[in-house]
Amino acid sequence: MCDDPALPPAVAGALEDYRALLAAHGVTWGEDPIFYVMSMATDAYLMGPRDFWGVCHRKVAERHPDADPRELEDHLVELDMAEVVRDVLAGEVLENLAALRLTADGAVLEAKAQAVLDGRPLETTLLVDSARTGPATVVVGGRAYEVAPGGALLIPITSAVEVAADGSPVDLSPLTRPAATARLRLRAGMPCRWSVYGEHGQGWYPAGAPHRRDAHVRPYFHGDDLVLDVPAEPLTVRVARGMEYGSAEAAVTPVAGEETLVELAPERLHDAAARGWYGGDMHVHLNWAGDMVGTPALAAAMQHGEDLHVLNLVAGNVSSARVYDAEALEHWAGEDLPWSDAAHLARLGVEYRNDLLGHFYAFAPAGPPSRFHTGFLGTADWPPNSAACRELRALGAVTGYSHPFHAPVSETDGPEAVLLRRRNCSSREIVADAALGLVDALDVLNHSSVEGTALVYRRLLGAGNRLAVTAGTDSMISFARRGCQSSPPGWARVYARVEGPLTAESFAEAIRRGRTFGTTGPWLELSVDGHGPGDALDLPAGARVTVTARAVGPEVERLELRTADGVIAVGPGGGVTVAGPGGGVTVAGPGGAPGGAPVTEVTAELVVTEPTYVVAVASGGPHERSFHPTGVHAHTSPVHLDVDGRRVARPEDVRWCLEWLDGLEAMVREEGRFESAGQLADHLALYDRAREVYRSRLHRGVRGWEA
Repeated sequence: MCDDPALPPAVAGALEDYRALLAAHGVTWGEDPIFYVMSMATDAYLMGPRDFWGVCHRKVAERHPDADPRELEDHLVELDMAEVVRDVLAGEVLENLAALRLTADGAVLEAKAQAVLDGRPLETTLLVDSARTGPATVVVGGRAYEVAPGGALLIPITSAVEVAADGSPVDLSPLTRPAATARLRLRAGMPCRWSVYGEHGQGWYPAGAPHRRDAHVRPYFHGDDLVLDVPAEPLTVRVARGMEYGSAEAAVTPVAGEETLVELAPERLHDAAARGWYGGDMHVHLNWAGDMVGTPALAAAMQHGEDLHVLNLVAGNVSSARVYDAEALEHWAGEDLPWSDAAHLARLGVEYRNDLLGHFYAFAPAGPPSRFHTGFLGTADWPPNSAACRELRALGAVTGYSHPFHAPVSETDGPEAVLLRRRNCSSREIVADAALGLVDALDVLNHSSVEGTALVYRRLLGAGNRLAVTAGTDSMISFARRGCQSSPPGWARVYARVEGPLTAESFAEAIRRGRTFGTTGPWLELSVDGHGPGDALDLPAGARVTVTARAVGPEVERLELRTADGVIAVGPGGGVTVAGPGGGVTVAGPGGAPGGAPVTEVTAELVVTEPTYVVAVASGGPHERSFHPTGVHAHTSPVHLDVDGRRVARPEDVRWCLEWLDGLEAMVREEGRFESAGQLADHLALYDRAREVYRSRLHRGVRGWEA
């Protein structure tokens, strides 16, 4: 493991700087207050399925009834985030947020009482919610806060502080209830993820452990043979270890003054590494502002506790010029991080960011790039992302676009449904960079719209681009409470089929070759006549192949086989469609895997008359094994089916990409920031080169092109 006192001086100094920023500015660390920075103030209180965006858009629409939707986006920065929290919660109180309601008749404290041990004060937050038509004053610990008519405030407090509203003391006793102290010892025999919680979901943690919550708002921490103080009352103890394991749970009532041993271990569902497959998370931040400071020791504990084979910790900025963890990248670039072992590899990488053109990750660069971002603080959106792609690939990195698209789209939607003209981090430049061979992968599995991203991905494949599916959670170790971004790294993973031992080089090469699938939990296999993702078959026209998809996991509700023309088979149960003359389909499942998990299998006979590809897609509704807000997802990279030396170039998909480039050019002309005509010209030249590639594919055959 990595011991913080032994950190390189530059890394230790950077962490001290981050602690100072947190102390001075709170969760934003003083970042430029654009809206997604402002919204950090709400993260700890609005976890779970909440109507955050609906409330925000309604509030700005009420203020600006004549504004069009694009203009409303610009007005989001006018919102008061405490009022947003109040309005989203709509009267609900939380285990970490009490409410002081100010009415015309006085003040009332509403809270879910939290157990406290040995009279220790409780640290929490007070939401001051005024229904008054005039201003009010609330005094907390001797400091006066003015509350506007109908306004709200978020104030950190402890249960030991004195609070008064308009000069009258507020009784804080509803915040807490005393409990006798007991002790738990947790042992699994291997590093795991533990959750210990009691009444009102109150979480309990070992001394010094961050009070983390995952996307299910469940408390958790990592390690093994851990001791923690708890109340002597009924508790739930839960243990898990990443997606290759199930979970185990026990009800425990520890005895006051005694230590209770809980021995509990999750069952292994499958062993990917034993089959040459290794799972990685390509997009994790050690520090990115936050409610705490992320350290290498925390990252190490989380990687081993999740049994995550590959961890890519990316250095990147938020909304200013500061690049978090740049010092760590400078020190460790090109090296395995100190806690790596034969089955767990950690590297420092990069998140390159432009909010108009998109963000992309770089895995395993040999050194830092010359720049990490463009377009922030009013600076130019120049050079194009393609320049950074070239530089980072020259440093040996694998590159892939991250959290690509945010809007759900349908198969029939045009590019305009995805482009959405605003600076929302969407991966707009990928259509150009993919055509020019400047990017290796796309994070189809991400915290944003997996369905929308998968549709764009398949359009790119159908237009003749060879990109691997990867996965990046954007988990942030410096956030203890931020929905799926405070969930543990590896809640979505790219599994790559590696040749030989696991190294950064072997894992990167597997991605480059497309030997991957991404998943939020299910194990997903694809076979075309015995060939798997990343393989290319050169077939004569009319050849018949057998295609099989197999998914393992209790969360799978639907399994699809797809070609460039759409779904050719689906199961279990329900309708089945077959493409190609003489095709036949069998659907089996759910059956059982050796670990007891259900198995779903779909097989199709496909007659290949023109170039295409085959992918497998698994999905399901919300499930406790998935931390994605919309449910369960898995998607393979393709098996490529070339015909007589020609690769797929489906005209509909090529034209879709050309239309995308036209829309991107219009957007960059309208919304891009440039210091000279030459900077804009560099973008336009990039799009023209990509257009030439796509047009050449259209002209080299009805459905295919020769590589």
